[in-house]
Amino acid sequence: MLAYRMECELKRVEIRIRSLVADDLGVGAEDLERNVSLVDDLAADSLDLVEIALAIEGDLGIILPRHFLDEVRTCGELVDATVALAKRHWKVERADDDRPVALRARLTPGGAGRPWTVERVVLLTPYAAESLADDALRAGSGARLELSLAPRTSEGVIARVRKQFSRLGERGIEVEVRRDAA
Repeated sequence: MLAYRMECELKRVEIRIRSLVADDLGVGAEDLERNVSLVDDLAADSLDLVEIALAIEGDLGIILPRHFLDEVRTCGELVDATVALAKRHWKVERADDDRPVALRARLTPGGAGRPWTVERVVLLTPYAAESLADDALRAGSGARLELSLAPRTSEGVIARVRKQFSRLGERGIEVEVRRDAA
């Protein structure tokens, strides 16, 4: 019975992936046969692939490895690789410290003459972390990145987030990771 339920869930994942790809690329889900190339046949560019990855992460609650989409070419490969990740995700009970964390990010550039500040609320997936780090690097040396997490966030999660952004300090960007007060 458990094996049947897992098989049904994996089939649902496959259908959902096809639906996400179809929505992002503006094609019909019925057009997404296993051998259809995402780039060559469907004309997906790198931004389309990132949007597909973010949609999969958000919809399925799994974290895709950083270079996940570099390794898939066809719709079938995308489905198979995502289903394999979903299987591992369901088989291994992850600790709270391994799950993506929601946070508020505030970026202020350094130096005079740059009075802007950007605030975003994000689920800290690998893609979101890379995007925040890139934005901070573009803000330049002397910039400040404040990352505020929920009041009940564990010390392990806070340490993981600090480590994730520690390389910015080497580039002259101040990073502060803290719990929200209330």
